[in-house]
Amino acid sequence: MPWRAERWPERLRRAWRAACVAARMAVGLPDYDRYVAHARRMHPERPPMTREEFFRERLAARYGRGRSRCC
Repeated sequence: MPWRAERWPERLRRAWRAACVAARMAVGLPDYDRYVAHARRMHPERPPMTREEFFRERLAARYGRGRSRCC
């Protein structure tokens, strides 16, 4: 049975986390912790940006020079 009652708490937690991430992205608030996890996983040879550098870069990407992505 795919909709067993004991799985609901975990599904609700995942849905809440996804909704929070989506809401932050919708209002333009980037998630520094997710960035650090991504940077350490995908680019271990480079140190991640500091929190201040990250937010400065995100603001520039959003309002200054257009959209940018590392991968």
